[in-house]
Amino acid sequence: MTDGELKALVASLAVSQKETDIQIKELSVSQKETGIQIKELSVSQKETSRKLDKVAQMIGGVSKSQGDVAEDFFYNSFINDNHLGGLSFDDITQSMRKHKGKTQEEYDIFLTNGESIAIIEVKYKAHVDDIKKLTRKFDNFKKLFPIYSGYKLYGAMASFYFNQDTKDELLKQGYFIVERSGDLIKTEKSDYLRVA
Repeated sequence: MTDGELKALVASLAVSQKETDIQIKELSVSQKETGIQIKELSVSQKETSRKLDKVAQMIGGVSKSQGDVAEDFFYNSFINDNHLGGLSFDDITQSMRKHKGKTQEEYDIFLTNGESIAIIEVKYKAHVDDIKKLTRKFDNFKKLFPIYSGYKLYGAMASFYFNQDTKDELLKQGYFIVERSGDLIKTEKSDYLRVA
């Protein structure tokens, strides 16, 4: 290699090194900008999460309010007309809770007379899945309240709205259906009633 070729090679390496230095500086600036964007994104995500939590609380509050409205409506309706199907009841209790051992339940409406009891699960808008909850409460009732062991136990679901699948399944399982009909309530029952 000649002296001229060596000088040209060193010069080209120097130029190449300057370009690499510039690229490294640009990469460093880009990394700093990316770091700032990541921090801003993190702050934004925290704010979004906070807002979503607030919306979830609001929706939960609305849902609870609707449930309270439905429960009060049906409770007041039973005060005015204490019948469930052909059965007449003397006493009405709202929001009854019981805890015994590992079993805990809340009964929205509880009706009694001298020989029968009815538990009513109240929903604003009933779904087929709600029947499992009613069945669990029905099955647990006499375990929680052995004082009523000699009484006939009936179950019902009350709601402002039932789709046909939910109605059919409730009747199939032997429960009463109580639904809003204007300012009143109407009750449906199947030929077979679940009695415990």
